[in-house]
Amino acid sequence: MSARPLVLVVSPGDEADRGYCLEQVAAAYDIVLLTGAEPSWEKPHIVDHAVADLHHTTALLSAGRALAERHDLAGVVTWDEWNLVPTARLARALGLAANSVQVMRACRNKATARTLFARHGVPSAASIKARTLREAELATRTLGFPAVIKPAAAAGSIGVIRIDRPEELPAAFEFASAGAHRSREDNGVLVEEYLDGPEVSVECVTHRGTTTAVAVTRKRLGPAPYFDETGHTVDAADPLLATVATAAGAAIAALGITDGVQHVEMRLVGGQPRLIEVNARLGGDMIGHLVHLATGVDLARAAADIACGYTPDLTPARHQGAAIRFVYPAYSGTLTARRLTAHVGGVERVRFQRQAGDPLVLPQDGGDLYTARIGFLITTGPSAAIAEARAQEAYRNLDIQVAPLPPTAPTTGQGAA
Repeated sequence: MSARPLVLVVSPGDEADRGYCLEQVAAAYDIVLLTGAEPSWEKPHIVDHAVADLHHTTALLSAGRALAERHDLAGVVTWDEWNLVPTARLARALGLAANSVQVMRACRNKATARTLFARHGVPSAASIKARTLREAELATRTLGFPAVIKPAAAAGSIGVIRIDRPEELPAAFEFASAGAHRSREDNGVLVEEYLDGPEVSVECVTHRGTTTAVAVTRKRLGPAPYFDETGHTVDAADPLLATVATAAGAAIAALGITDGVQHVEMRLVGGQPRLIEVNARLGGDMIGHLVHLATGVDLARAAADIACGYTPDLTPARHQGAAIRFVYPAYSGTLTARRLTAHVGGVERVRFQRQAGDPLVLPQDGGDLYTARIGFLITTGPSAAIAEARAQEAYRNLDIQVAPLPPTAPTTGQGAA
């Protein structure tokens, strides 16, 4: 029998995006897994598992209790946005430490979060909830243009769109509503003030009510009116961290979060931080891996440490930069080929998530960043600027071929957006 603590991981995610999380936790803990499908890539990292319908609370709780009967669990953790509330409920049912269900609901619901930000003096965006198109029209009269229409409780930029004129509202409200109905908690829509400025996120660790801002992630966004993220950079020496750390900590405290890892999104308006949202889990899109490459701080391990009652080690062990670029098609269609044509220095990994023959659907054609993403590449360097330059060079050496949707053209196009 292993002498290492046992941690329950709920919903490990895809290997391409979240495999590093499970690997990092498994370096220090024995893992039992609660998942929605029979494990495959996860098997080398786990000692036991249970399969349950994670969309149904009763099934999730039952499976979690069964694992707790077989093992002496020290803690429970998830990095899955959609399972934050069920995991908090499971932790409380098992008598394990966790933020409350109410706190996790506040993090998941952007309208609730906006209210709490305002109450605690955290600079944010003006926001009005709209149940109907008519209510959305009235909200835009109050907030003006440009405006952002978004689901109240979604993630990953799903259903988020900017509008600049009143005539754009009906289609935008329909787009946001479709994204909102993917949520289990709230299918409402928000109309919000557009925050004009560069977007960043702050990767934080909160332990017993004290928050440490570990790193700041600078974001590259795709073309308007969507908010799809096409790349990120992290620099261990980024001076912006000192500017945004206080606002990130204030937002976390306003929501009542006392423990865990947080991904805090904000925009810099006139050089000052304005909050977009707080995600009470590791950032997606390999951000935790970028932080580890740049600083040596292991956010997945920190999340498990806190869940199991240990103080996380947040001492930087590296001082460099890391960058990621996501590969999208220039238009929706069918992927016919993808490869890196030349060796480029500083490339840490290239991962293709779509195979030849797979459909690629961009947001303007009814998809989202997940249905359109072909893959990603990660680079490192002495600074984020060098890492990003290397990522750009590697990106130029990608050969991506997509057959456009008919009747756009009968022949094969080439290139990545």
